Amino acid sequence: MSITRLKRKARKDKAKSSRRRTELKVQNFKPVMKSIDIEKIKEEFKAKK
Repeated sequence: MSITRLKRKARKDKAKSSRRRTELKVQNFKPVMKSIDIEKIKEEFKAKK
Protein backbone atom coordinates (compact mmCIF):
# COMPACT_ATOMS: atom_id res chain seq x y z
CA MET A 1 0.00 0.00 0.00
CA SER A 2 1.57 3.27 -1.06
CA ILE A 3 1.23 6.55 0.82
CA THR A 4 -0.12 9.54 -1.03
CA ARG A 5 0.12 13.08 0.22
CA LEU A 6 -2.98 15.19 0.37
CA LYS A 7 -1.49 18.42 -0.90
CA ARG A 8 -4.69 20.42 -0.68
CA LYS A 9 -5.20 19.39 2.95
CA ALA A 10 -1.59 20.27 3.79
CA ARG A 11 -2.05 23.74 2.26
CA LYS A 12 -5.31 24.20 4.14
CA ASP A 13 -3.73 23.17 7.46
CA LYS A 14 -0.77 25.52 6.96
CA ALA A 15 -3.08 28.39 6.07
CA LYS A 16 -5.27 27.71 9.09
CA SER A 17 -2.31 27.63 11.47
CA SER A 18 -0.80 30.81 10.00
CA ARG A 19 -4.13 32.61 10.38
CA ARG A 20 -4.34 31.44 13.99
CA ARG A 21 -0.77 32.57 14.70
CA THR A 22 -1.37 36.04 13.29
CA GLU A 23 -4.69 36.30 15.15
CA LEU A 24 -2.97 35.49 18.45
CA LYS A 25 -0.20 37.99 17.69
CA VAL A 26 -2.81 40.69 17.11
CA GLN A 27 -4.63 39.82 20.34
CA ASN A 28 -1.44 39.95 22.40
CA PHE A 29 -0.14 43.14 20.80
CA LYS A 30 0.47 45.97 23.25
CA PRO A 31 1.17 49.45 21.97
CA VAL A 32 4.57 50.86 22.90
CA MET A 33 4.41 53.06 25.99
CA LYS A 34 5.75 56.49 25.23
CA SER A 35 7.15 58.74 27.93
CA ILE A 36 4.19 60.72 29.17
CA ASP A 37 3.90 63.50 31.72
CA ILE A 38 1.42 62.23 34.34
CA GLU A 39 1.34 65.50 36.25
CA LYS A 40 0.33 67.42 33.11
CA ILE A 41 -2.55 65.00 32.47
CA LYS A 42 -3.76 65.38 36.07
CA GLU A 43 -3.73 69.17 35.68
CA GLU A 44 -5.79 68.89 32.50
CA PHE A 45 -8.44 66.83 34.35
CA LYS A 46 -8.56 69.38 37.16
CA ALA A 47 -8.93 72.20 34.62
CA LYS A 48 -11.90 70.44 32.98
CA LYS A 49 -13.80 70.20 36.30
